[in-house]
Amino acid sequence: MCGIAGKVYFDRDRSVSDWELRSMAATMIHRGPDGEGIWASKNVGLAHRRLAIIDLRDVAGQPMSNEDGTVWITFNGEIYNFQELRPDLEAKGHCFRTRSDTEVILHAYEEYGHGCLDRLRGMFAFAIWDDRSKVLFLARDRVGKKPLFYYAGKDRFLFGSEIKALLTDDGVPREADPTAIDNFLALGYVPGPRTAFVGINKLPAGHWMEVRDGVVETNRYWRLRYSPKRRISVDEAVEEFRWRFAEAVRLRLVSDVPLGVFLSGGVDSGAVVATMAQELGRTVQTFSVGFKDEAFDERPFARQVAERYGTAHTELVVEAPVADILPRLIWNYDEPFGDTSAIPSYAIAALTRQYVTVVLNGDGGDENFAGYEWYAKDLFVRRGEVLPLWLRQWLASRGKALLRAEKHHPLVRKIAQVARLLALSPACRYAYWMEHLSPEARQDLYSPAFGATVAESDPEGLFADAFVRSGSDEWIDMMLDADVNLFLPEDLLVKVDRATMAHSLEARSPFLDHIFMEFVASLPSELKISAKQQKYLLKTTLRDMLPESILKRPKMGFCVPLGRWFREELREMAHDVLLAPRATQRNYFRPQAVAKLLDAHCRGEADNAKYLWDLLVLELWHRIFIDSRNLAAPRSVGATSESLARDSLLSGS
Repeated sequence: MCGIAGKVYFDRDRSVSDWELRSMAATMIHRGPDGEGIWASKNVGLAHRRLAIIDLRDVAGQPMSNEDGTVWITFNGEIYNFQELRPDLEAKGHCFRTRSDTEVILHAYEEYGHGCLDRLRGMFAFAIWDDRSKVLFLARDRVGKKPLFYYAGKDRFLFGSEIKALLTDDGVPREADPTAIDNFLALGYVPGPRTAFVGINKLPAGHWMEVRDGVVETNRYWRLRYSPKRRISVDEAVEEFRWRFAEAVRLRLVSDVPLGVFLSGGVDSGAVVATMAQELGRTVQTFSVGFKDEAFDERPFARQVAERYGTAHTELVVEAPVADILPRLIWNYDEPFGDTSAIPSYAIAALTRQYVTVVLNGDGGDENFAGYEWYAKDLFVRRGEVLPLWLRQWLASRGKALLRAEKHHPLVRKIAQVARLLALSPACRYAYWMEHLSPEARQDLYSPAFGATVAESDPEGLFADAFVRSGSDEWIDMMLDADVNLFLPEDLLVKVDRATMAHSLEARSPFLDHIFMEFVASLPSELKISAKQQKYLLKTTLRDMLPESILKRPKMGFCVPLGRWFREELREMAHDVLLAPRATQRNYFRPQAVAKLLDAHCRGEADNAKYLWDLLVLELWHRIFIDSRNLAAPRSVGATSESLARDSLLSGS
């Protein structure tokens, strides 16, 4: 697990300097504290920051070359089947100097070209310079565990694990993308391939890219398929689940440094702990995080699993003022990011890194087995589709009228909401479940000028496109496919990668093993969700492995007391930042609309916490990345609220 970067000038007479490469690498020391490597040859240069996990010797450092120095690689991630691939490559005449997975990728590329990707099982983002053909080849893993950003200008191409690395080049514009801002406010994240910066893009998950003589070509090499469906009994599915998941966990236990598990108290992380305990045959180290507020604290449930498997369990209570954490958090994420579970994720990563360097987690369980609440909600609403469309549309119109007449009555609001959802298409309904701010709410908030600028933006349309591309006629598969292609790589995996790598911690996700995912995708929908139970097969398989209280409890997730924060410790900061001239002069929003959101929330008249969080994150992101030319991290966690308030980052000037 590392940080990678590189640069290619299209003019072959223009050289990439060591200083340029070291500047890019220096922005990502947190991703690789164990060493730095650079390689340059005329107009091409590669950089690497190393977090040593496999083969800790210096000889396994990067950038790494083949035997004759004609092919070079800089790689971030882990290839879990590298030990299986190596003998075949050796049989074909390839010589190895290290025990690393990096060298396996290098020789697999030499042997199979782009086809090497079909053989790799793991998480990765890498760039290979092939000096023989003067081609830069880049690739990203199938589900997007590892990030890869790039800038393709008129005279140069840059790439990096983080956007900060690209911003070290003065030729890369540091300008906010209005459409990306609209997308962020709609969804809570910026969906790829766009980023929040004009001209900077993400290589999508499951894609490769070639840069040849200034021409950039991108292609997709993998997509999860949900058909044809297998005919399989529950008992057969349980048996196959057990050995496939055990294999996915076992492959992720290969490490030359200590490893542990994030234990949330839910089914998914519990499955990882149970399987890991069986595979390791020794004490597992587990880590949990919680809050003093019992409504947001999962530690008691995590303890039940820890006690059952006798783990070495460590807990953390998040007590640091969120105002202290927020600037550093935003700096680590590079883009506006509205998922508040990034806070406990960041905190538990800091705790875990004190004990281990590698951690397994339960990410991907919900995307495989329809575990999120919106699946159950959609299943409930779909029952109303037996009504004729004209009747559903009439109910929707009546619901709107009722809502206007008695807008504060909870029962009326619920009835109106269901009526509205019944009139929507499956894709539009799914977009509704996922949105942070609706199109109507955004237009009410936007200034006339900004509203006109983003008039053609359609973030909700991304879900309709995802539904069409799924190629399935089953609603559950359409939703799962949308999650795998949007929410998973753009929200969940971004959250975990940035939170863990901020503390030089590697996160591994057995549920996201692509072979395991292909197995689950092929299963009938009723093995994933029914009217009575979500994650049916998963919970059936775990019946004798986890306490009944864990299997039956509703999903909680990494929730935070956001509403209380904006009425208490974030109240002053939110007013000072969001209503300052510095913010209003951006002309994104109508100041009176922002003030109304703040005042209504602080008076307890409405729960606007999610909207306020997105606005606060967006404004601080502007101050850190757009207003400032300094790429150094803001004040570290632990600074006092008073010192942060004095910092120009939070000032209203």
